Amino acid sequence: MKVILTENVKSLGNVGEIVNVTPGFARNSLIPAKKAILADDSNKKQMADMEKMLAKKVAEQKAEADAAAKKLSGITVTLVKKVGGNGSLFGTVTNTELARELEKEGIAIERRMITIDIPIKVLGTYDITAKLFKGVEATFKVKVEIDPKQAEEMKKKQEAAAKKKAAKAAEKTEETADAESTEEATEETAE
Repeated sequence: MKVILTENVKSLGNVGEIVNVTPGFARNSLIPAKKAILADDSNKKQMADMEKMLAKKVAEQKAEADAAAKKLSGITVTLVKKVGGNGSLFGTVTNTELARELEKEGIAIERRMITIDIPIKVLGTYDITAKLFKGVEATFKVKVEIDPKQAEEMKKKQEAAAKKKAAKAAEKTEETADAESTEEATEETAE
């Protein structure tokens, strides 16, 4: 079934495009949500009349996307996360989480527009792409850091483990020194 899109639909296309979709998707989703109209002759004529208006709407949306891309380019989002003993995160960083963080920075982007190529499961800095409009993409950085409280706890645990290890090593050297002095004492008495 062919429909004419009246709004941008991520997986299908932009405003004014004629796309082929399944009849169920058109009847149950696109047409009731007023995201598309049936592509028959009368609607095509209507769309031809509306093309100027749509071209203006598309140009406005593209201008908004360009402005958002300029804001987004070069920005670094810092996320503070808890990590396990092996240095990996508990869970992964999601595009929903990134959208929330960008909104805190004053940049409103839908989570669907954010593409995470490689799942973020460990600490570090990553390049993330946001596809804002057809042909308009912006890349920003995401820096994943360890929670400072957890870092301090881990440091204390490592220091405690190092002290235990040093104490055991000192104890072993004392035992070997005691064993050697006992051996020397038995050798002297034997002579």
